[in-house]
Amino acid sequence: MATLTHQPAGLTAERLVITDGARKIFFSFIIAGVVLLALGILAALMGWGVEHHEAAGHAAGAAHGGAHAEECHSVLIKRLMVSLWHSNLFFVGISAVGTVFMAIQYVAYAGWSVIVKRIAEALSAWIIPGGVIMVVVFLVGRHDIFHWTHEGIMDPKSEHYDAIIAGKSGFLSVPFYLIRMVSYLVIWATFSWKLRQLSLQEDLHGGTYWFHKSITAAALFLVLYAVTSSMSAWDWAMSVDPHWFSTMFGWYVFASWWVTGISVIALTAIFLKQAGYLKALTTDHLHDLGKLMFGFSIFWTYVWFSQFMLIWYANLPEEAVYYNQRMGGFDGAYTPFFYGNLFVNFVFPFLALMTRDAKRQMIMMKIVCIAIIVGHWSDFYLMLMPGTLKGENGFLIELGIFAIFAGAFMLMMTRRLAQANLVPLNHPFLDESIHHTT
Repeated sequence: MATLTHQPAGLTAERLVITDGARKIFFSFIIAGVVLLALGILAALMGWGVEHHEAAGHAAGAAHGGAHAEECHSVLIKRLMVSLWHSNLFFVGISAVGTVFMAIQYVAYAGWSVIVKRIAEALSAWIIPGGVIMVVVFLVGRHDIFHWTHEGIMDPKSEHYDAIIAGKSGFLSVPFYLIRMVSYLVIWATFSWKLRQLSLQEDLHGGTYWFHKSITAAALFLVLYAVTSSMSAWDWAMSVDPHWFSTMFGWYVFASWWVTGISVIALTAIFLKQAGYLKALTTDHLHDLGKLMFGFSIFWTYVWFSQFMLIWYANLPEEAVYYNQRMGGFDGAYTPFFYGNLFVNFVFPFLALMTRDAKRQMIMMKIVCIAIIVGHWSDFYLMLMPGTLKGENGFLIELGIFAIFAGAFMLMMTRRLAQANLVPLNHPFLDESIHHTT
């Protein structure tokens, strides 16, 4: 491998300039999200789009006046809390994946990815604001999201006592949960900051000292992330259904985060290239990113099918209920998502990226990247909504909050991208990355 410590000939520093047009696009996402959110709230309050029998029930309930209105507001608040948790969880995971991607490249001594390294660094910009939002949403809306937090559910003397949940009281306790949550976020944020600082120091001083320091930090981070990512999946998603569990769930959530993070890196690289940046980025780099998207879409499907097959084959009620709710429960409220999830996250990427040429075409890569991002957001929707909202799910509020988070995420990410050279000019393997071929 190349170990040059000087800047390759002909390559100059590139700094991202965030134009007014780009800012307008980011804010348009936020504005569109606010509009969708407002329409969703209005639709929920007015009862638009509910089935006839539900409307009849609401009409009958109107006789109770204030009680009915209070129930509607309670459902609306619950939807808002769950939706905030859903989209924030999705973007926090993507942010951490940026650091995971960078760390893997370090410990593998990979050279091809140096060109997109700064994009991976920038993804972590959302970890701290997303972490703050996560803690606040949990403190304010935990009773709406997590059934195990309800009063009396672990008290044998209470009418709400649940023996199964009480058996998990050592793990599912609010103080311990908060300690774990903050620990995960602090670990991810600390190593993201550390690797970023080492990268910037390498830009300033050159040499291989900072590179080897980065390898040490990356190796430690990957060990910690292997543990905390699975535990965070148990805490933040699986405990929504506290009676149900799966030993594969940590891998399942990681696979969803990982392939989405790779897609965000690839999509950002394409947009930067089309805007005149990343002159050294070639179709060979896109090809490798496309291979990762293709391969890990299959890996996600492998974990999905393994989890589903074992539960279907055993047919144990306490396990099968998870899929019964999603395949046909609540009058089929989630059935389209369940089957659409498989198509968007496996069938489409598999067929679209099967050929070598497809992975080297920007237009095809853009389409697949966007499909994967939206598809795995809907994957998290399936993880969270049936266990929280039951049959009272919707779309407008959820899409509105997703658009707001997407706009804010892009603002934070591009701001960090603009704070340093888009290409780390003193990276020891930069010359290898520039001349990378597949």
